[in-house]
Amino acid sequence: MKKSLPLSDIKSVLEDRGLDQNEVQNVLVEDARTGLTVETLKKAIQNNLFYVQGKYPEIATRNDYYMALAYAVRDRILQRWVASVKQYLQEKHRIVSYLSAEYLLGPHLANNLINLGIYKETEQATKELGISLDWLIEKEVEPGLGNGGLGRLAACYMDSLATLEVPAIGYGIRYQFGIFEQDIRDGWQVEDTDNWLRRGNPWEIARRELSYDVKLGGYLQHYTDRDGKFRSKWIPELTVKGVAYDTPILGYKVNTTNTLRLWKSEAPRSFDFQSFNAGDYNFAVNQKIVCENLSKVLYPNDETLNGKKLRLQQQYFFVSCSLQDMIGIHLRQGEKIEDFQSTFSVQLNDTHPAVAIAEMMRLLLDEHDLDWSTAWRVTSRTFAYTNHTLLPEALEKWDLELFQSVLPRHLEIIYEINRRFLDEVTVRVYGDPEKIRSLSLIGEGPRKYIKMANLACVGSYAINGVAALHTELLKKTVLKDFYALYPEKFSNKTNGVTPRRWMVLSNPKLTELISSKIGDGWIKHLEELSGLEKFADDPDFQKQWMDVKLEMKKNLARKIKNRTGIDVNPESMFDIQVKRIHEYKRQHLNILHVITLYNRIKQNPEIDIVPRTFVFAGKAAPGYKLAKLMIKLINSVGDIVNNDPDVKDRLKVVFYPNYNVTNAQKIYPAADLSEQISTAGKEASGTGNMKLSMNGALTIGTLDGANVEIRECVGEENFFLFGLTAEEVARIKSEGYNPYGYYQNNAELKLAMDQISSGYFSHLDDTVFKDLVKSLLYDDQFLLFADYQSYIECQDKVDVAYRDKVKWAKMSILNTARMGKFSSDRSIQEYCEDIWKVKSVPVSLNGN
Repeated sequence: MKKSLPLSDIKSVLEDRGLDQNEVQNVLVEDARTGLTVETLKKAIQNNLFYVQGKYPEIATRNDYYMALAYAVRDRILQRWVASVKQYLQEKHRIVSYLSAEYLLGPHLANNLINLGIYKETEQATKELGISLDWLIEKEVEPGLGNGGLGRLAACYMDSLATLEVPAIGYGIRYQFGIFEQDIRDGWQVEDTDNWLRRGNPWEIARRELSYDVKLGGYLQHYTDRDGKFRSKWIPELTVKGVAYDTPILGYKVNTTNTLRLWKSEAPRSFDFQSFNAGDYNFAVNQKIVCENLSKVLYPNDETLNGKKLRLQQQYFFVSCSLQDMIGIHLRQGEKIEDFQSTFSVQLNDTHPAVAIAEMMRLLLDEHDLDWSTAWRVTSRTFAYTNHTLLPEALEKWDLELFQSVLPRHLEIIYEINRRFLDEVTVRVYGDPEKIRSLSLIGEGPRKYIKMANLACVGSYAINGVAALHTELLKKTVLKDFYALYPEKFSNKTNGVTPRRWMVLSNPKLTELISSKIGDGWIKHLEELSGLEKFADDPDFQKQWMDVKLEMKKNLARKIKNRTGIDVNPESMFDIQVKRIHEYKRQHLNILHVITLYNRIKQNPEIDIVPRTFVFAGKAAPGYKLAKLMIKLINSVGDIVNNDPDVKDRLKVVFYPNYNVTNAQKIYPAADLSEQISTAGKEASGTGNMKLSMNGALTIGTLDGANVEIRECVGEENFFLFGLTAEEVARIKSEGYNPYGYYQNNAELKLAMDQISSGYFSHLDDTVFKDLVKSLLYDDQFLLFADYQSYIECQDKVDVAYRDKVKWAKMSILNTARMGKFSSDRSIQEYCEDIWKVKSVPVSLNGN
């Protein structure tokens, strides 16, 4: 990457080249906008503070300085962004289009400084201005555009696409409000508004001129056109305008800067002047309110019919805007609509954007007048589908009547896709009615429904899972009939995470230590971490490694004290489970282990156990009552354990509120033990397991998702394995699983459950956890009791291993050293080679 000369040297150099005074001034202005030196950065911050924020230092707020710095960094990215877009379009490269309902990006500022390679320069520039860079970084509010692994994966993939210099554009929704801010009151999760845009967003650029109309509701008119073709005309009840907001996504130390294009919903006419003049002030702005609801909040509560309807409208809204935008880009390059797939390869990130297949057909048939066969050829060569779940309830299904009320034309198209598809299927499976029902896009029952995963499978040229085990289970279970029909479509693409955010940014001390031994090439080529293996037995390196870990634990301990008021011992083992709260992820198995240790201490106060700090974090969906009960249980157990004098600080339980990217970056580097304890066969992949291992945490886990591959890579001896396999889970369920029998026959389990049930942890109120106890004793879908004893015994092995500091340090180093496979760069490279068929396109900047 080209570095700028200091301003003090530029003028004389330019004058020596024969430039006149005006030309010199133009170059100086350009350098002030794009220069990467301490001097130019200082000047840029000062200029933005005055000319953009309208402030001078004596009255400038912390947010003013943050915005001034953010705009200075964005200016330097814009030069690369414009060059990238220009080169892609001029040279007509195939572009990857990533459709995702979520992008859990995390804060931009520090990540962009690292990718630009100017973190230290910026730190010095702000220091010379009398402000702290850390102080400004902490001011940034992270974008509320995602919730969990799906959105975080999309963000990692956008980072890797840019770093690998692959032309790409991510499409999604510009949610005004994130899912929610989580607070804990009296142990319960309380949801508050996540108004992440309240102070503005300096990273985005509104493209007001770039907007598309999206139809919703209404009815169809059928007619025969002048050529004798049967046509459908959609008369919508409502038309919404989607306006583009673009955010640059910069690669690591490359010029490539891709686009994240998010759509904001607006009314085509936001104010009814006639109604206002007539005194009907509410009706005058009613359409504005209705239309803006579509991009108002991430994942509206869909327990109600209106909530379900809004969610379907959201999905269709961003898909329609995105496809119209892609078609516009394609046609402006002088290409024929029949060759759309030569310009874009569109990846569906789970089933949320699967309606894109029907929308693409509608656009080609109704707007661009293609015949069915040609339209289907284009569509089926455009889309690829990533499946992210094995849970049948998570494979989206839409009630047919609801779907018809929102998208009547699309229902008609889906019926036609299904008719043609089932004609093919009937021949190939020789009339097997059960298989035909399984493959059909329409589900039968008391109420018919549309199976979005089936639509995605039929309309995509490639289907992939996100971990080796997950993909194999897809082939054998939820998508087995599609695999039998189209085995050539299926492949595995194990997830990965970006080391730039999850190591370099989150754990700078560890990054510095690693680079001092093996150089910094690993940041772009994570497999180079294997060079650490030769230091795994080095006592000096082990000490340095564990000193960094202790420093990260001290940092987290301070955060925990400030956030929760709980004092924790940094010398204790930090036992971490941070992820979305869900029964299949089994946070309640973890807390049963805490209760078991607590009871052992109560029964023998002098017992010798390794001191542990248990850290939980994660959000429960607002309507998920059992998940919210699990949070309450964790906090209630913590209230007892943390304050019992018999425990003597040997156990501490912390629930860290409002888990998001910002907080995750503080937690991962401090972890000693990574809890990956989901029921085997339920987790598609997981990415938290990767981030924790990269930062030197040892994993206790089942053979589920990417745990299987992590264990293969780090070595069985460096992984604490427990529990049933996916095959054993299936067998036990088929034979008739009786959780009550496990409860009756295990004394420690029975004592723990009886304490929860009796109100021991809830001020003797035996009703608080009644529903949670009932679900575990009589309806344990996730075999928690079946895995309990194996888990407890495995945790006892962890206790023994942690006592051997030399062995633990070696295991920790090897965990990091062997995580090269789990970079999102590797994942994206596989997508590029096997699915998208695209190559890197290095971007030139000013001819360099």
